[in-house]
Amino acid sequence: MAAPLITLVLLVGFFLSPAVADEPIAVRHTEGLSHGFLRLRNEKGALLASGETMQRRRGNEVVAQMMFRFRDGSTYDETTVFTQQRQFRLVSDHVVQRGPAFPEASDMLIDARAGNVTVHYTDDGEQKVANEHMDLPPDLANGIVQTLLKNVRPGAIPESFPYVAATPKPRLIKLRLSVGGSDRFRNGTLSRRATHYVLKAELGGVTGVVAPIIGKQPPDSHVWIVAGDTPGFLRAQQPFFSDGPLWTIELAAPEWIAGS
Repeated sequence: MAAPLITLVLLVGFFLSPAVADEPIAVRHTEGLSHGFLRLRNEKGALLASGETMQRRRGNEVVAQMMFRFRDGSTYDETTVFTQQRQFRLVSDHVVQRGPAFPEASDMLIDARAGNVTVHYTDDGEQKVANEHMDLPPDLANGIVQTLLKNVRPGAIPESFPYVAATPKPRLIKLRLSVGGSDRFRNGTLSRRATHYVLKAELGGVTGVVAPIIGKQPPDSHVWIVAGDTPGFLRAQQPFFSDGPLWTIELAAPEWIAGS
């Protein structure tokens, strides 16, 4: 469905905002084999989907997968490939989302080495394809934001992460990074602290001035990383599509089935 004119104007301003050329994040903690379980909740805390996160080595590359299966039958699947020799560098990121949880079905593939981005999407039920050859920076953060945040040095927070988003045409944007504080959490009798990171999608120029006034400023995303010498992901709040609400990704423990 075509967006209203004012929404289109805001999206153009948002996604044409130039990215900052920061240096790639240095590898402090290498990634390896892992398998965990996730839950996805809406803004009211209701369960939307159950998911998994898996990671493995493939030669000099790391292959990470995150998927959600929604209660309404929708699906979200993301497969990310990256290297970790001194700095983290994205190789590819493939995101597929479809079903009633999303306004439109989409399939975006980023080939970071070749600089090619392909987006398959639907518009009023019509299948369309957008192909772009882009000058992608070496510190592109698609699919590895959480990995990068686990390796950020305290007191040396990068200014921003470059990021490719689809409107549906792929555009290079920037996510401004800041620390929202050190939040305490509890697991039974254990009490720990997590670093709360805030990622703001910046709207430049006139759009950036007008957007907060008319209520179209994209919401900030939030990621919590457990602090210390062995950092780990705890929780994230982020929109999954343009003008979408903040959904919460959280760790989940499996429920054992009696008699199985």
